[in-house]
Amino acid sequence: MTSVFDLTALLLTLSAAFGWLNYRFVRLPHTIGITFMGLIASLLLLLVEILLPNERIFEDIENAILHIDFADILMDGMLAFLLFAGALTVDLNSLRNRALPVAFLAFAGTALSTVIMGAGFWWLAGLAGVSISFLWALVFGALISPTDPVAVLSTLKTARIPAPLRVEIQGESLFNDGMGIVLFTFLVGLAAGGSAAEFDVNTAVLHLVIEAGGGLVLGVCTGYIAYLAIRAIDDFSVEVLITLALVTGTYAVAKEVGLSGPLAMVSAGLLIGHRGPKYAMSEKTQTYVWSLWTLIDEILNSVLFLLIGLEVLVLNVNPDLLFLALAGIPLALASRFIAVATPHLVYRTGLRQSGPRALFQTWAGVRGGISIALVLSLPGGDAKQIILAATYAIVIFTVIIQGATLQAVARRLFPAESGQDADTSRQSS
Repeated sequence: MTSVFDLTALLLTLSAAFGWLNYRFVRLPHTIGITFMGLIASLLLLLVEILLPNERIFEDIENAILHIDFADILMDGMLAFLLFAGALTVDLNSLRNRALPVAFLAFAGTALSTVIMGAGFWWLAGLAGVSISFLWALVFGALISPTDPVAVLSTLKTARIPAPLRVEIQGESLFNDGMGIVLFTFLVGLAAGGSAAEFDVNTAVLHLVIEAGGGLVLGVCTGYIAYLAIRAIDDFSVEVLITLALVTGTYAVAKEVGLSGPLAMVSAGLLIGHRGPKYAMSEKTQTYVWSLWTLIDEILNSVLFLLIGLEVLVLNVNPDLLFLALAGIPLALASRFIAVATPHLVYRTGLRQSGPRALFQTWAGVRGGISIALVLSLPGGDAKQIILAATYAIVIFTVIIQGATLQAVARRLFPAESGQDADTSRQSS
């Protein structure tokens, strides 16, 4: 039986090897390059199996990957560290200034996209001759509508865009997964046979308030306790340990009491990132804390995006679903555009300003591991296979195609930002 150490060794070795090959030869952004190379490696292994059906050359590797519970590793492991690391770098004051559009995008925008995506997918399935109920189509809309905070924060690092827009995209990606997960849970209950009395609107709203709001409050409380502990001492090794304890302890408590662990990580990270450098940490401590969490972010991102590429080995998707899966890609872009353009219509911003912003927000709507983890958690059946095929197609497209071209799209839509960067570089040199 493959041990945890063996799996860890395999993933880290492949991440390092693919990262090196990408840096030397492919030259894509790091996480995108690892996803691409993991996908290519998976497809090559499948091709070898087709050409040599009696030769199980890579059987050990496939068995090791089969032992990986993607949903468990991400939702109950990596996500806590990745969200905390991402929230540490967000400017809380800027986020407060953009609180209204961020809240609209994260909550109303996610709900609107869920309905559009679900209805559109149900209609496309009918055209393709694929049978899926409207409720299961809405489940697909709920799991694919939220942008993945890990993927968005990773791909956004290279884009030069206006600061307010960056804050909106970062804030939306950090908060909308809580809304998406609650909608997903509610709709799965209905689609799997729950009664209307058991799953009504009031129940959904109450669940959202308790799980999401409680998670935010828990993160603020534990984050403030950790902040007070850090402020009371000046020992970088202990302070680094406190941040690690904050993440693991808070996420474990949130899971135990039924609150949103991801949102708890976001609020705790925002608090430590905002107050820690100002009032609690020496320069030496800041260097160690930020270096540690930067490394954690980079390493776990590498492994996560590698897993996304390797998962194709164990999906077993029906080839007959290929048309529907590919048709979901433009549908996802259209529903995303409507969701992000609606706030501009509500606030009546000018077309000259809102047009490029809405287009960039659409293209920056990268989906990632959270969508795959949610679809893999669905109960088995025909609906799962249909949703799985479309989810994986959209995730791979958004990570590799949208992620790789995000910087070029930013230069095209916001030339002034690129010009300012160029001027700054010339002055510094």
